[in-house]
Amino acid sequence: MEYNFRKIERVVKGFSNHWRLRIIELLKRQPELYVAEIAELLNGDFKNISAHLGKLAIAGIVIKRNEGNIIRHKLTTRGDAILKFVRIIE
Repeated sequence: MEYNFRKIERVVKGFSNHWRLRIIELLKRQPELYVAEIAELLNGDFKNISAHLGKLAIAGIVIKRNEGNIIRHKLTTRGDAILKFVRIIE
């Protein structure tokens, strides 16, 4: 089997930050949150959380769903797998 190491690198970089790991864990417990809710629950800055969510989405870890004026976020199956991986290496 041949691996696409650049793709793997993009995914790993997508979750290699403590804020992003906290977001992943939160979205596992409470899916469909929007940025302001995530920022409030994690005591984080709105802009910072929004930037991290963008990186998680690019890596295919989080999907975004428009609901009127707000965008809801939830984990993908990749996000679930990453959370399991992180718990194993913890």
